[in-house]
Amino acid sequence: MFSILIPTWHNYDLVKLCVESILKNSTHTHQIVLHINESSDETINWAKQNNIEFTFSEQNIGVCKAMNTAYTLARHDYICYMNDDMYCCPGWDEGLVDEIEKLDTRKFMLSATLIEPVDTGNPCVLVKDFGRDVKSFREAGLLLQYTSIKKEDWNGSTWPPNVVHRCMWDEIGGYSESFSPGMSSDDDFSMKMWDKGCRYFKGVGKGLVYHFMSKSTKRIKKNNGRLQFLKKWKMKHSTFNKYYLKRGTTFQGYLKEPSSISYHFKLLLDNIARIIK
Repeated sequence: MFSILIPTWHNYDLVKLCVESILKNSTHTHQIVLHINESSDETINWAKQNNIEFTFSEQNIGVCKAMNTAYTLARHDYICYMNDDMYCCPGWDEGLVDEIEKLDTRKFMLSATLIEPVDTGNPCVLVKDFGRDVKSFREAGLLLQYTSIKKEDWNGSTWPPNVVHRCMWDEIGGYSESFSPGMSSDDDFSMKMWDKGCRYFKGVGKGLVYHFMSKSTKRIKKNNGRLQFLKKWKMKHSTFNKYYLKRGTTFQGYLKEPSSISYHFKLLLDNIARIIK
């Protein structure tokens, strides 16, 4: 059903757990493609021994180029981006597949719903601590409780695990490598989808994935993605998330072009900020 693309960088224990969870907890059979960045660990040997497809770079090329490179091996029409620090709960993909089968358009972006151990104020996630790393992960507890953790479908699909149709990926050119190593590349990807006419950005409450949170981004030298987004799209990514994607609000169908007075005032402020910076 999906070609699942997973960039990984010196996270052998996490990516192994992630892939194993996909294999044992998915309702459907998916293609898994890793991009292994700068591997000095066991990841390559493990991938070969388990017949897991992968691309490889000797240097850490960042998530944007890694995703585009892994995409060259994708065989299916539905492209799923997943982080290596995620664990898929049983049936995580069923709600996504059900949603796709109901749609009469290829212009969509769907996300599974994350369970995270720390409350960061993100309205799109559920907060429940089942561990911060592989060693402390309470898998049995998660499997016992995940069915009782509920969230309504929400607006603003952007973050992985997300799914888009191959035709949309090709039309927008995948992830923008100018945002390497990857800060704000998710927002840019969604904005490119919007720019090509996509208005269906749905977070599926039924599909749950546990997220250990930012196990690679803490180790990299970050790009100034917020400023890049502002310069490229002439608005802040927060404006896009609030007025276009309505991120985190209860899902109510296709989104509309923003037109409120407050939106136009915010856009004016954003453009003043863009000129000053």
